[in-house]
Amino acid sequence: MMKLLLLLSLVALSQCLVSKVTLRKGKSLRKALKEHGLLEHYLKLNPYNPASKYFPSLASTVSSEPLTNYMDMEYYGTISIGTPAQEFTVLFDTGSSNLWVPSVYCYSEACTNHDRFNPEDSSTFVATDDTVSIQYGTGSMTGILGYDTVEVGSITVSNQIFGLSETEPGDFFYYTPFDGILGLAFPSISSSGATPVFDNMMSQDLVSEDLFSVYLSNDDESGSFVMFGGVDSSYTTGGITWIPLSAETYWQITMDGVTMSGETIACASSCQAIIDTGTSLLAAPSTAVANIQDALGADSNGEISCSSISSLPDVVFNLNGYSFPVPASSYILESDGVCSLAFEAMDVSTESGDLWILGDVFIHEYYVIFDRANNMVGLSPLS
Repeated sequence: MMKLLLLLSLVALSQCLVSKVTLRKGKSLRKALKEHGLLEHYLKLNPYNPASKYFPSLASTVSSEPLTNYMDMEYYGTISIGTPAQEFTVLFDTGSSNLWVPSVYCYSEACTNHDRFNPEDSSTFVATDDTVSIQYGTGSMTGILGYDTVEVGSITVSNQIFGLSETEPGDFFYYTPFDGILGLAFPSISSSGATPVFDNMMSQDLVSEDLFSVYLSNDDESGSFVMFGGVDSSYTTGGITWIPLSAETYWQITMDGVTMSGETIACASSCQAIIDTGTSLLAAPSTAVANIQDALGADSNGEISCSSISSLPDVVFNLNGYSFPVPASSYILESDGVCSLAFEAMDVSTESGDLWILGDVFIHEYYVIFDRANNMVGLSPLS
């Protein structure tokens, strides 16, 4: 009874707030309820609320996008662009900020075996004269920019700027199982100043919280997802450790050191790290990789005896005073009977120290929360 009374009072208040919203341009019902501390109660008590018919943001405040696990190395999901919708598979990449897909203007070999966007088939497409060029660690693209409606899970983003590729040089993207990339990093590193998709989700009031979270399955299992606007509490039973960002570019944090069996083996004087869903392995400065290879008994190519996996120690990444271990079963990869370390050499320096990339090998061990409201990353160990 109390629950019903509270629900009725919230509905009444929402109707009152709606009348105020019509007089205050730019104020959504969701924002009005949130300012009064009532949004969470309203949504929980009334999940089928009639207001969602008139205020779609209330119906789409949290959306989970399922991801396909491709050999534990790449994770991609399906989005749509345009009216009527044209579907594409994209890599959800926290290491970049642009959305782009192949287009009918592209005749690179990499475009010939992927879905291509045709702007003439979309009644909501808006063309621009602006161009875009993006260079990734592997692969690159050039193209033009346009605006259109983009659907990600149950969220519809209006007037989203995105790239239509005209060239995709080389063969990297030819062999990828996904069509394009949806970047989830900060606007500061977006090519051509294009507004990232998640920034538009926030500015258009499409998510209840200004954060998204990621679960990447291991051992070719299904169930991977990226959740926009919320956190799945079933993945945080081990608690959440929050780490402040050191730069609002990539999802960059300060790492205190890398240890094994209590001994520091790399990053002795602190360094920088980014948590990157778009990188499969663990990337580190070449000297650090050599130290790790020596400590684990691997050869200069990173190959190691498969029989040693059960006896090798965790590699521990120390972040903000906390330890985040990655076991040998994760940092050693086996292919055709050959085992090798999942570390690759990459020498990149920042103003605050050498850069490491904590890719999917690291993310497999943790449920990761990317919090734009507080500029933090949350890590919860997976059992």
